[in-house]
Amino acid sequence: MKETPQEKKIHENMKAGVLTMHGFLGDDDRHFHEIIAEDKAALEKLGLSCYQIADKLQQITDKAYNSYQDSILLDDKLLVSYNSVRGKTICPFGHPGGYPKGEIKLKNLENGRTIVWTPLNIHMIREHCFFEGEGSKHRLDPQIIKKTLF
Repeated sequence: MKETPQEKKIHENMKAGVLTMHGFLGDDDRHFHEIIAEDKAALEKLGLSCYQIADKLQQITDKAYNSYQDSILLDDKLLVSYNSVRGKTICPFGHPGGYPKGEIKLKNLENGRTIVWTPLNIHMIREHCFFEGEGSKHRLDPQIIKKTLF
């Protein structure tokens, strides 16, 4: 399938050094459409939706943000911290507006799993079902999310 000019722009935006230092694709050779399709198939098998995951990540992010750079314990098993950074970043898919820079780190104390995401990740999951490419700094694998959060 031939890429449209808009898809070419999105793909370019996802490369390292364009919108972010590390980009959104990692060392994944797949087209972003393929990444999305495979993650959607995984979500279906797991019985989860992009909206459920984005909503859960947003709830945790909101609670962590209000902790003022300290760790908080949620549900007696999730240790969460929010490292806020000045500035905003934009969506590689071209949505208007900016998303706060920063990282949210969560460790599930029951199983030892840790995940890290950004406010932009939440948007990309909710609006595009995009969890980033394999090997990217903020890749959120749907299976790991389920084991960590649900």
